[in-house]
Amino acid sequence: MKTKQQHVLITGAASGLGKALALKWASQHAEVCVADINQHAGEQVCQEINALGGKAFFVPCDITNTDSITALMKNVQSRWQHIDLLVNNAGVATADKIETEPMLQWRWVMEINVFGMVNMCQQFVPFFKQQGYGSILNVASQAGLTPIPFMSSYNASKAAVVSLSETLRLELADDNINVSVLCPGFFKTNLGSSLRTQLPTMEKLLGKLFDKSPINAAQVADIAYQGETNKQFMLLTHQQGKRLYWLKRLLPLSWYFKLVLKQTLRLRQLLKDEHTK
Repeated sequence: MKTKQQHVLITGAASGLGKALALKWASQHAEVCVADINQHAGEQVCQEINALGGKAFFVPCDITNTDSITALMKNVQSRWQHIDLLVNNAGVATADKIETEPMLQWRWVMEINVFGMVNMCQQFVPFFKQQGYGSILNVASQAGLTPIPFMSSYNASKAAVVSLSETLRLELADDNINVSVLCPGFFKTNLGSSLRTQLPTMEKLLGKLFDKSPINAAQVADIAYQGETNKQFMLLTHQQGKRLYWLKRLLPLSWYFKLVLKQTLRLRQLLKDEHTK
């Protein structure tokens, strides 16, 4: 019996994790729409997928602009009669001390990481309801569950993504729309290229953490694919992150904060060491 080809739309799919997600779903015979503000890189991803025997096409999209999302929707609808999965992956990173981080930077990261995702959901959820089914995979971060010092605005934006995802899973259950949230820890990606910070040592430190990761973007994409296919809600990628998350859930908060205080102090010391080099 023939089954219809799966259609998957991924934002921020021109590079990093978004590219890995596009390659993964394409390898599983899905046709992928690569949506991104970087046209050249996005078209290259499509060429790579098509050269491997998959199917992909590029549509420029700025998720902070509702007109851009409307144009994306019209483009996709002109090609596809149905959409199976929306992956809200586009995002940026910030790192700063709470007392010095500019409010403009707070607004910037929230506009992309949170409001951009809301923009996408507000336009695509009605389409899913109309067709009678659909799935949404929101990309958050381990930082949204177990925050990292000196990254308050980024942590807050990703915590909002987790909360939004949980809300949507409850809200859309009667509409046959599944919602999952991916919370990866540090891994080798290009997130650092979008990093905004006033801490000169933070970029170097995050780069070291990225390089020490036990898994790469392709492995994160594998976890995302398996979890979303099984319609699991929270998709955790790193064993250390899983342990820390469950400790936070099971231990009294006072014990949990004592446990992670050493990590906080270690991070402070690493920042000092980097500054003196």
